[in-house]
Amino acid sequence: MHLSNAILRSAILATVTASAAVPALAAAPEKIRVIVAFDAKMSDKAKAAIAAAQGEDTRFIFGMNAAAMTIPARALKGLQHSPHFLYVEEDVKRYPLATALASADAAHAGQMIPYGIPMVQADQLPALPQGATGRKVCIIDSGIDAQHEDLSGNSMAGLNDAGTGRWDTDENHHGTHVAGTIAALSNNKGVLGVSSAGKLPLHIVKVFGADGWAYSSTLAAAANQCGAQGASVISMSLGGARASRTEDAAFAKLAQQGVLSIAAAGNDGNRTQSYPAGYASVMSVAALDANKAWATFSQYNKKVEIAAPGVGVLSTVPMGSGARPSLTVGGSPFAAGAMDGSAQASASAPLANFGIGDTINTSVAGKVCLIQRGAIDFGVKVANCEKSGGLGAVIYNNVAGAFSGTLGTTASKIPAVSVSDSDGTVLLGKLGQTAAVAVDPYSYAYYDGTSMATPHVSAVAAMVWSHFPKCTQADVRSALGGSALDLGAKGRDERFGYGLVQALAAYQRLQGVACGKP
Repeated sequence: MHLSNAILRSAILATVTASAAVPALAAAPEKIRVIVAFDAKMSDKAKAAIAAAQGEDTRFIFGMNAAAMTIPARALKGLQHSPHFLYVEEDVKRYPLATALASADAAHAGQMIPYGIPMVQADQLPALPQGATGRKVCIIDSGIDAQHEDLSGNSMAGLNDAGTGRWDTDENHHGTHVAGTIAALSNNKGVLGVSSAGKLPLHIVKVFGADGWAYSSTLAAAANQCGAQGASVISMSLGGARASRTEDAAFAKLAQQGVLSIAAAGNDGNRTQSYPAGYASVMSVAALDANKAWATFSQYNKKVEIAAPGVGVLSTVPMGSGARPSLTVGGSPFAAGAMDGSAQASASAPLANFGIGDTINTSVAGKVCLIQRGAIDFGVKVANCEKSGGLGAVIYNNVAGAFSGTLGTTASKIPAVSVSDSDGTVLLGKLGQTAAVAVDPYSYAYYDGTSMATPHVSAVAAMVWSHFPKCTQADVRSALGGSALDLGAKGRDERFGYGLVQALAAYQRLQGVACGKP
């Protein structure tokens, strides 16, 4: 297929899949976004050709002889036939790779140790020598809440971007969660990160704004900025379905310069590859659960190199942006999950049976509604409770186990929490007793995704490397794979790669490597 047709077809496909309401045969897009690459010797002529193409939002890619721009579709062939360009490719999109947000636990005194910290042996690494500085980790994501109580003590810097805003803010929440897994401090608050002593300098490049996507050209520029700022490790909890020649070249060059790039394998639960994880110069990270079992959403293919915790990972989110549910009935506490979209509020009133919550029933006015899951949306159940005069809602499962859910577009003013089926049975025996239900602001949350696995590996790589500064990125990458805890089929396999990343084992492996010696 001719390249211009390929780019136009992919642009049409993106238009079709973005909306189920469009016709099966969509018209060709009027504008497309492309990357053009040029030889340094042809720079002036290439820039003139770029200007002549009438491109919009033209951005030269930092560290590369390339530019991204939005052009009229009719101008594509002219660019491709220009002698001033090495190639023209579509500027494809990249997304954060977190699949779910589960509510945080009830309050805990002091700080919690997420299960992933001991699982990757982060708590077994020797401390760095007094005065030693760790390897810099560059996090390419949605920014960071630099004032977070569990992060602000770290050494961090970043670059502002006109398109996404200040690096030290995080409208998307994803980047702050990733950063917490890497570097949440040991300070008797919140959680611990892999590097909890503040020894790893952080550099933040914000490619995602509140809209939650970026172009491959932006990622390539961000990676080059990481290298220019002296990062040893680049952590990317992001990806997309299609490869980019420009990205591939950027990461290959960074590897040659001594930078180790690490990225999420993807969350589609199939054998396809995500990028940048699919490039040879990037480590691809799969996700495991707390039992070291493969996460069913984690993409599996020959490129998967290593695995780490990625299911129900507790970490930091921007201060006050999370939700902490609580429920006490008759003086007895119950494990509660917050419903996504619930009002942050509290109520204390008698518990009343509201059935499945499918109709208005004023008998629950001034009470807390106990509602069974099923038949209708959670948002409708909570809305009916509120319209009936209910002060709070407790939804119990209709199948075994706990669950989390969302109220969707329902705007509610009452707190709503979820409980397990077994707790629901107990609560049915406590009708009329005082129920205290609350959803309070919180600064921590559970996320699922290969996005959550990636920072475990990035932080372990940086911490281990910090002990052996004469080692190369290739030495560290080899040590991580060679020391991983083998899981699944013996040896490297598609689901786990070499296995679960192990910090102490990698450290011990590098002790036997003569890094830096001829």
